[in-house]
Amino acid sequence: MEVVYITIGVSIIVAIFFFIVFIKSVKSGQYEDTYTPSVRMLFDDELVTPSDKDKIKDKESKSESTK
Repeated sequence: MEVVYITIGVSIIVAIFFFIVFIKSVKSGQYEDTYTPSVRMLFDDELVTPSDKDKIKDKESKSESTK
């Protein structure tokens, strides 16, 4: 019977911990955008070709050299 009391106590402590973490994540704004994830799957990802990768590297190297 003592094991039941220990189990209930530990489960209440764990539940309180997860509730506090949930409240902190809600206050930090983690769940504010509910529309974008549902629409994001409808759009195709852009395919990056090897020539596109070279253009991106060239742009990055030019921007770093101007700093």
